[in-house]
Amino acid sequence: MAHPRHELDPALLTPVRLSLLAALPEGIELDFAALRDLLEADDSAVSKGITHLQDRGYVDITKGYAGVRPRTWVASTRNGRRALARHMAALRAIVGDV
Repeated sequence: MAHPRHELDPALLTPVRLSLLAALPEGIELDFAALRDLLEADDSAVSKGITHLQDRGYVDITKGYAGVRPRTWVASTRNGRRALARHMAALRAIVGDV
């Protein structure tokens, strides 16, 4: 039987990307600033993380305006939530009952 580490999703191996996807359960859409503040990360790290997850089809991006200010909203996709669930199951299998 293969070691469960082989089930880890490479897209979720960085703390920022894992945190981004975990912050977006089904039905929740957060704007960029809220995600940045929640994750306590800088703009660049959050932007790169969102782009990487979007390229994998794990998040959807909606751009618009709140008043006159441009905003970017982020929501997880079904594929993203499934990937997160598989990744978390692999982590639990690795650590067991620790």
